[in-house]
Amino acid sequence: MSNYANLPVPSAENGLNRYLQEIRKFPMLEPEEEYMLAKRWVEQEDTEAAHKMVTSHLRLAAKIAMGYRGYGLPQSEVISEANVGLMQAVKRFDPEKGFRLATYAMWWIRASIQEYILRSWSLVKLGTTSAQKKLFFNLRKAKARIGALEEGDLRPENVARIATDLGVTEDEVISMNRRLSGGDASLNATVGSEDGSMQWQDWLEDEDADQATAYAERDEMDARRELLAEAMSVLNERERDILVQRRLAEENVTLEDLSTQYDVSRERIRQIEVRAFEKLQKRMRELASEKGMLTSA
Repeated sequence: MSNYANLPVPSAENGLNRYLQEIRKFPMLEPEEEYMLAKRWVEQEDTEAAHKMVTSHLRLAAKIAMGYRGYGLPQSEVISEANVGLMQAVKRFDPEKGFRLATYAMWWIRASIQEYILRSWSLVKLGTTSAQKKLFFNLRKAKARIGALEEGDLRPENVARIATDLGVTEDEVISMNRRLSGGDASLNATVGSEDGSMQWQDWLEDEDADQATAYAERDEMDARRELLAEAMSVLNERERDILVQRRLAEENVTLEDLSTQYDVSRERIRQIEVRAFEKLQKRMRELASEKGMLTSA
């Protein structure tokens, strides 16, 4: 898929308004047109067909990227990562599965963005437990459910409710909310019009608010957990135990403790951990490709 040199590119220098206006020029695809383009790509590797599928979904990628605007990262880079995920989705899309490209592409777009965020945030800033990572990616959604997006520091009753819903402590909710709130932006911010009357929520059509999308979002975490469990089979017993204790346990075990447990040096434990994680990532990508999905291992 090499026909992407002429895709519009978001940049901080030019601002996002110009990019957002530019991608609105690309028409949305009717189901039959999308199906025929996908068939041309699968059967003939028609790059022009793939290009049309990508450009018609740039608005979807931008919309999903906006959902990650509270993490203090350049929005143009988040959108670029979303577009990378979109291109991967188009490359692997099977039109015979019976669902629309938008539903399938959401998996790839979100995984690409999340991988970028996790690369960009230090472990110290993000926290290392699975509960903290869950909080990192779900706090904004939890705040939206209870109408607390504009609160700044959360009220005690909202802190308690979110902590219960996400299975974390109240202190973790307060800390993560303060980390993420600094770079937040509102959907009511004006864009792209001289009189300032156009807002994000006006520009972004609700392209994924159908039943198939709702099911995809609900099942996403279950599917990823199943993928992880299946991929773990590539590890031997020691690799699996070290990786679980170092990266997947609620309270991560130190290199020192594991070196004592296995009677080897801390450096040897670190090497085993890194090798196991690389093997796991590789197997998860293989399984994801086989199953027509992506996980951010």
